[in-house]
Amino acid sequence: MIDSSLQSKDPLEKSTKRIASGFRLPYWLNTFNVGLVMVVILLGLALLAPLLSPFDPNLQNIQDRLLAPDAQHWFGTDRFGRDLFSRVLYGARPTLILVSLVVILTVPIGLIVGICAGYFGGWTERVLMRMTDIVMSLPSLVIALALVSILGPGLMNGALALAFTSWPSFARQARTETLSIRRSDYLSAAKMQGITGWRLIIGHILPLVLPSAIVRAALNLGGIILAAAGLGFLGMGIQPPTAEWGSMVSSGSRVIFDQWWVAAVPGFAILFASLAFNLLGDGLRDKMDPRHDK
Repeated sequence: MIDSSLQSKDPLEKSTKRIASGFRLPYWLNTFNVGLVMVVILLGLALLAPLLSPFDPNLQNIQDRLLAPDAQHWFGTDRFGRDLFSRVLYGARPTLILVSLVVILTVPIGLIVGICAGYFGGWTERVLMRMTDIVMSLPSLVIALALVSILGPGLMNGALALAFTSWPSFARQARTETLSIRRSDYLSAAKMQGITGWRLIIGHILPLVLPSAIVRAALNLGGIILAAAGLGFLGMGIQPPTAEWGSMVSSGSRVIFDQWWVAAVPGFAILFASLAFNLLGDGLRDKMDPRHDK
């Protein structure tokens, strides 16, 4: 007689498991594609802001101040009567420009420092890595605030401040990867052909290190957006009346309990942008890392 513990379980439970195990998401529905679509939407809204905005983002109308969302003002108005929908669209522009400047500054610096430290070794590596450790140990937002206070608020100064504290992670990753390939057969074969020095670094090491740097840059964009919004929230970023998400949240925080949409709308824009780049970076990591489980 067969033991009841060895018999099959409830048929309903078995069918549920079959449905669950047989359910598969479409192959195109993954983090990379979702993040890419969100980033394209964000870029499209920023580029087409003059065509999509129903009002001038800086036009003040005190009679329409703090209006709730309606058919005319989709996201309501702020305390100066400015249309929030228009300001959110235009606010994407300085945020994306600042993020682009930070990436353009940090990735080359980090790669140069990391590759030189890993390839040359010795005192070069010690000096460069100790400098990297010092910068990495500093609280990034506090240092960015201090630099902006010295340089003055503005788009370029904010990008320089954030770039100063963002490059060490690229340097450490580039150094680790350079150390792993420095004694590889691939580089030995290149040296046998007479390729040495900077020709070897630029032509053979850099292409191997660059993909992971691109992935890290995409993953860091969400944090950079939050840091840029933090500078704007504290009044150290792009100055009014230019539309900027962080300063818009700061302005809306004064009336957040009565007119919640003034702070919630730019806050959701920050969330959307950060989530878009995080998903895109996670998807890039999955595609560029063959060891990652599919």
